[in-house]
Amino acid sequence: MRATGLLLTLALLASADTLAQTTSWGDPDLEGVWSNLAPIPLERPAAFAHKPFFTEAEAAEAEKNALATTLKNVAAAIDTSGEFNEIWLESAKGRVPRNRSTSLVIDPSDGRIPYTPEGKARWEETPHLTTERITGRTLRTNTWEDRALQERCITSDTAFYPNGFYNNYMQIVQAPDAIVIRLESMHDTRVIPLDRRPPLSASIKQWTGDSRGWWEGNTLVVETTNFNSRRRFQGATENLKLVERFTRVDDDTIDYRLTVSDPQTFTRPWTLENSLWRTDELIYEVGCHEGNLGLAGILAGARAQEKK
Repeated sequence: MRATGLLLTLALLASADTLAQTTSWGDPDLEGVWSNLAPIPLERPAAFAHKPFFTEAEAAEAEKNALATTLKNVAAAIDTSGEFNEIWLESAKGRVPRNRSTSLVIDPSDGRIPYTPEGKARWEETPHLTTERITGRTLRTNTWEDRALQERCITSDTAFYPNGFYNNYMQIVQAPDAIVIRLESMHDTRVIPLDRRPPLSASIKQWTGDSRGWWEGNTLVVETTNFNSRRRFQGATENLKLVERFTRVDDDTIDYRLTVSDPQTFTRPWTLENSLWRTDELIYEVGCHEGNLGLAGILAGARAQEKK
């Protein structure tokens, strides 16, 4: 009798947990504020070429040293005036994904993005915030169009993988026929219809693309196409297609998987995997466009150097 009672109690608890993760209309509940910040790089570093996964102890150590590692990488990549420090950076909040991978990219198995030669060249020519670290080439300063989209307050890729610094929160809001994902970074808000409406015409291109979503069991699948040619996600063209999968695994965690396709840029589709962690903190306004004094200062400083 005791064993039967224990099994019944466990079943009721599991049922209550399931109900707590279900909306009033029966879909899996993804609502809340989530962070995708992780103390691992997008691609696997050479030092971990033969180590695709951390041990539990190594993952804990990576989280413990996340801030120090970020500060070291920043110092090696860019000449700053000290503005990147423990006050501004949120690296210490990052968590290694549940799979304990040493890189976000999990497929191909080497943890590297499978570029075509043309795709690699395009990415290296695309202004982005890691240009100096990747190519050793500093961003030009002839015009604002020489600068990264993030610096220009246009958009960022934080919806898909963390930037490693700050503003990695996203808020998910649900309705029966749509899901809205509001990003902390750059005010990006993605409205994802779930009503099986047809996609936009291929002639309509957008900075954040055109998304359509549906449920596969407990997993939300989101397919996004119709990107414009100026976004260049990892060097991709306007033929980029992204397929995301969100799966709620417990009260505080969503498993996130992204598969990226563009035959003109990558030799094959590639996939990254991360975890979204629930937070009780608020999303605050990122007032990037209100003057954007940083961008004005970059260009003005370059003109002053030329004059000198």
